[in-house]
Amino acid sequence: MLAAVASALLPAPHRVSPSEVGCAHCGTRLAGQSVIDADGRSFCCAGCSTVYAAIQGAGLGAFYTTRDDVGAASPPARPSGRRFSELDDPELARTFETYPDGSVGTELALEGVHCASCVWLVEHLPRVAPGVSDARLDFGRSTAFVRWDPRETSLGAVARALDRLGYTPHWATSHGATTAADKSLLMRLGVAGAIAGNVMLMAFALYSGAGSGMEGGYSTLFRWGSFVLAIPAVVYAAAPFYRAAWASLLMHVPNMDLPIAIGISAGFASGAVNTWRGQGEVYFDTITTLIFLLLVGRWLGQRHQRRASAAADFAVALAPSVARIVEDDATRELCADAVPVGAVVEVRPGERIPVDGRIERGVSSLDKSLLTGESDPVEVQAGDRVYAGTENVSATLRIRVERVGRGTRIGELVQAMERAQRERAPIVRTADRIAGYFVVAVLALSAATVAVWWRFDGTQAVDHAVALLVVTCPCALGMATPLAVNVALARAARRGILMKGGDVLEALARPAHFVFDKSGTLTAGRPELIHWQGSTAAAERASAAERGCDHPLARALQRAFMPANALVASNVERLAGAGVRARVDGRDLLVGNVALLDDSGIPVSDSTRKTIVAHAAAGLTPVLVAEDGLVAAILAFGDALRADAAPSLEKLARLGSSVSVLSGDHALVVERVCRSLPVGAWAGAVSPEQKLAHVERRVSAGERVIMVGDGVNDAAAMSAATVGFAVHGGAETSLLAADAFATRAGVAPVVEAVLGARLTLRAIHRGLAFALAYNAVGVLLAMTGVLSPLVAAVMMPLSSLTVLTSALRSRAFVEDQRPRRKGAVI
Repeated sequence: MLAAVASALLPAPHRVSPSEVGCAHCGTRLAGQSVIDADGRSFCCAGCSTVYAAIQGAGLGAFYTTRDDVGAASPPARPSGRRFSELDDPELARTFETYPDGSVGTELALEGVHCASCVWLVEHLPRVAPGVSDARLDFGRSTAFVRWDPRETSLGAVARALDRLGYTPHWATSHGATTAADKSLLMRLGVAGAIAGNVMLMAFALYSGAGSGMEGGYSTLFRWGSFVLAIPAVVYAAAPFYRAAWASLLMHVPNMDLPIAIGISAGFASGAVNTWRGQGEVYFDTITTLIFLLLVGRWLGQRHQRRASAAADFAVALAPSVARIVEDDATRELCADAVPVGAVVEVRPGERIPVDGRIERGVSSLDKSLLTGESDPVEVQAGDRVYAGTENVSATLRIRVERVGRGTRIGELVQAMERAQRERAPIVRTADRIAGYFVVAVLALSAATVAVWWRFDGTQAVDHAVALLVVTCPCALGMATPLAVNVALARAARRGILMKGGDVLEALARPAHFVFDKSGTLTAGRPELIHWQGSTAAAERASAAERGCDHPLARALQRAFMPANALVASNVERLAGAGVRARVDGRDLLVGNVALLDDSGIPVSDSTRKTIVAHAAAGLTPVLVAEDGLVAAILAFGDALRADAAPSLEKLARLGSSVSVLSGDHALVVERVCRSLPVGAWAGAVSPEQKLAHVERRVSAGERVIMVGDGVNDAAAMSAATVGFAVHGGAETSLLAADAFATRAGVAPVVEAVLGARLTLRAIHRGLAFALAYNAVGVLLAMTGVLSPLVAAVMMPLSSLTVLTSALRSRAFVEDQRPRRKGAVI
C-alpha cells in the first residue's frame, strides 16, 4: 500500500528496457560519458557508482530486488562526501535519548528518500555501520531514528554511513518532545488495541453463551478475565483523558475530556460491580473499544495538526544547520546552534549564511531572495551586517557572530509566527466556549437520564447514561474549527501565502478596507532610470551612498550608475520614506524627493520644480541629488504596473471590500497610476507616519484594515492594521511587521488569501453545523434507549473523522478555489 502511494505521488525516472544501456544503480538511460567500475558495470555518475559499491559491499544487494518488486526507481545518487564532524559536538550529545544499556539515539532528517525500498535499506543500517543497533525510517517525514553505542561509534560515523548509501543526513532540530509524545501515545494505543481485541473475544463468548446456554464456571471465568484485562486499558491507556478532565475541574473550565472520563469510569465501575455480583451486564468490551477508538482519533488529529504546523514553519529551512568556524586560520564544522557569540565563521561562495553578524573580511554580494524575495544581489563589505538565511554569491566572507539559532532575525520571525499560531483565533475561542457549555449540558442530561431510567431498571439507566456520555463527546465540536484553520494555513503555505495564525485567516475572510502601497506592490517593484540630467559624478556618488539599501529606487540607481572607482560612503543616514544623507568623496550628499530638500533648507529652483512636475505627470518618479547644499542632478525613474493589479482590485471590490492607495511617491505619479485602477481614494507623498496615522484612525473607528506593502516605510502601518500583508520582494522590516506574506509575485496572492479565508470560514461553519446536529441526534437516541454504549463508541470517532474529511475537502487554497456547486456564492 505504501509503495503504491509513493509510486503514485513521485515522478518516476526513466526506466530502461533490457535492450537499453542504463545506470546499474538508478536505471537512468546513459547518454555520452559514463562511469564504469572494475566489473564493467556502467553508472550515470560517480555518486551512483559509490552508492552501488557501498550497498553491495554491505551485502544489501537485495535492495534492488525489493525496489523492483514495489515498482519504484531510484533517482541518481548524490552522496555529499562530507565528514559530518559537527554532529560529534559535545553540546549535541546532551540532546540524545539514553538507554539503560548505555546506547543513545536521535533523529536525523534524510535527503533522497523516494520509495518504500528506502525503508528496507535504511533499516538495514546496522549491517553497514558497526555500533548501530537500530534504525527506523519514517517514510512520510523522511526522518530516521538511529540508536548506537557511543563506545563503538559516533553520530558523525553513522551519518557518513547513511551518506554512502545515498541518503545525506541533517540534524533534525525539533524531534525531541515530539518524538517522546508520539512514542507515549503510540504505546497507549497499542496497549488499548491489544486489550480491546482480547476482551471482545471474551465478550463474543459471553454473548453466544447467553443465547445457547453456558456453564456458570465459564461465564464467571470470562467475566473476571475481561475485568482483569480491562484494568491496564482503563488505568494506563486512558490516563490522558483523566489528567485532562482533572485539570479542567481544577480550572473550573469543563472540557471535552470530562464526559469521556466520567463515561469510562462509570462503565468500568458498573461492570466491576456486576462481575463481583455474578450477574448483570459487564461493559469491558465497550469500554476498552471506546478507549482504543478515542486514542486512534487523537493520534490521527495530532499527526495531521503537526504536519499542518510544519508546513507553516517555512523559515527554519532558510538557515543552514552547519557553520564553519575559524580557529587559528584553520576551520572546523560545528552545528550552527552551538557556535559561540564572538566567534568568526567562514562562508564560501554558494553557501548560506548560518548566523547573524558583521563582516570582518571580504567583499561579496548576497542573494536575499529566499528571505525577502529580492532577486538582485546586494553588495556587502567589511563592517556590513548580514543575516542568517541569505546566500553568499561571489566571494568568501568571514563574519563575526552576533546571534545564532533562534536569536537570529530569521529565528525571531519563526518565533513570532509560533507565538501567533499559539494564540487562538476569535472563532476558535468561540468554538471552545460552545464546547464548554455543551459539556455542562451533556453532564446535566446524563444525570437526568439516570434519574428517569432508574425508576424502571438500574442497569439500563447506567447503559443509557454511558451511551449518552460517549456519543456526545464534543471532540468533533471542539476540533472542527482548529482543524479547518490548520488545514487552511498548511495549504496556504504550500501556495506561497504564509500567515502567522488563525486570527489572520478570520480577519481576511470578512469584508475590509484594503490600503495598498504603490511602488513594489501595485507596480513591478523594479523601476529603471528613464531620464536624468546634471552631473554624472554626482549620480555616481549618490549610487555609492545608496549601496546596501533595499529600496527599489536605490537599487535602480545602483544599476544605472555603478561607481567606477569604488567610492565608499560614510556617515550614512537612511531617512525612511524620504531618502538618504551621507558623505562621499569629501562631499555632503542628500538624495531624495523635493520635500526632503525643502525640509533641509536646500534651495530648489523654479525650473527644477517644473521638471519634477513634468516627470510626475508622465508617470515617472523624480529624485534629486544635492551636493554641499546645491542641486547637482535630477533623476526620473519609471515602474510598470503589475499585470494582475487591476483584475485583483476589481475582485476585491466584488467581494465587498473597499480599496485605497497610500504611497510615498510623488502625488502626480500616484494619481496617474490610480486613475487606471478601480480604487476609491489615493494619496501621494505620504510619509510613514502619515500612513500609520491613517491606518490607526480607521482601526479606532471600528474598521477592519488590511495594509498591503513591501517596504520599511510600510512596516509601522502594517503593525497597526488589522492584518499587515507583505508582498513578494518586501524588505525584512516589513516581513517582521506583517501578519501574512506572499512568496509569489503580484497582487493576485492577496485575492487568493481572501478567497481561501472565506472558503475556510465556510468549512468551519459546515463542521460546526454537522457536529451540533450529530450530537443532538445522539442525545435523543441515547436518552430514549435506542443507542447502546458499544454503538455509541463506534459513532463517536466516526463523527470526528467526518469533520476531518469535511476540512480536507474544503476548496480553500487549492489551485481552483471556485466552489464545487455551480453558482454557489462565496
